[in-house]
Amino acid sequence: MEEQNKYIRFDWAMKRLLRDKANFSVLEGLLTTLLNEKITINKLLESESNQEDEYDKQNRVDLLAENDKGELFIIEVQNNTEYAYFQRMLFGTSKLITEYINRGQGYDHIRKIYSVNIVYFNLGNGTDVVYHGKTEFRGIHNGELLNLTPFQRQKFNVTAVSNLYPEYYILKVNDFNKWSKVPLEQWIYFLNTGDIPSDATAPGLKEAREKLRLERMSKAELNAYYRHLDNVVILRDNIVTARGEGRLEGRLEGRAEGRAEGINIGAKKTKAGIAKQMKMDGMPMEIIMKYTGFTQDEIEKL
Repeated sequence: MEEQNKYIRFDWAMKRLLRDKANFSVLEGLLTTLLNEKITINKLLESESNQEDEYDKQNRVDLLAENDKGELFIIEVQNNTEYAYFQRMLFGTSKLITEYINRGQGYDHIRKIYSVNIVYFNLGNGTDVVYHGKTEFRGIHNGELLNLTPFQRQKFNVTAVSNLYPEYYILKVNDFNKWSKVPLEQWIYFLNTGDIPSDATAPGLKEAREKLRLERMSKAELNAYYRHLDNVVILRDNIVTARGEGRLEGRLEGRAEGRAEGINIGAKKTKAGIAKQMKMDGMPMEIIMKYTGFTQDEIEKL
């Protein structure tokens, strides 16, 4: 294996480098690998649901792309735990449906949307690292899959009802650190570790090895990047600490009420740690108050 940490983390690259058309090949490689079909990005788009906010307490970034078929891809990286993340995914695709259809157009103009979610926390209860969700209709009596008519297939140029609805991909990358010959697992490995071994074969990783090298960044860019890495580490440590303290205090109480109280204490300490880091980074007081729920007096005492 090559020396690790020579490449820029994917979430930071999405904020800066991958928005450049010259670097679309990296995103195209990820999408091609995930969907198992060639994806060519025409352009990036702006949406109310993908506005970048450097003060977002979730430490997230998302990007909206359009391919050569007119399909939309919203790619989101989420570094911090969010219990309502499933609903957030739904909101994001629903918002895009309404944003990208003109008033007076028929419903047959609704765009196909893919929601690709790269999460660094344990979303839901499952042991796989990649999940795919789509909409299908089945008979409640015989389990029969509801299909399109021949006219609909010709009119919409798709083969199944599910092709008309948004599709969701969830990549739970945080615990995957074993190198593999499988292209999708190579991407998961890179997303988690930031490393691209020399024998990588997955589409887009060759381009990532060239375009996402740390040595290509200026000193100012490196300083901002390392601050970002520090924040990510703090967020993850706070999550682990909160869980651990919550479980410990709950066990010491020996009661369900004590366990719940311990978890609440841990969660409050997590927020305090995030608020303190945001304060040290010079973020506006109103932003810290908005994203942590603390009052100005509480923040000033941290």
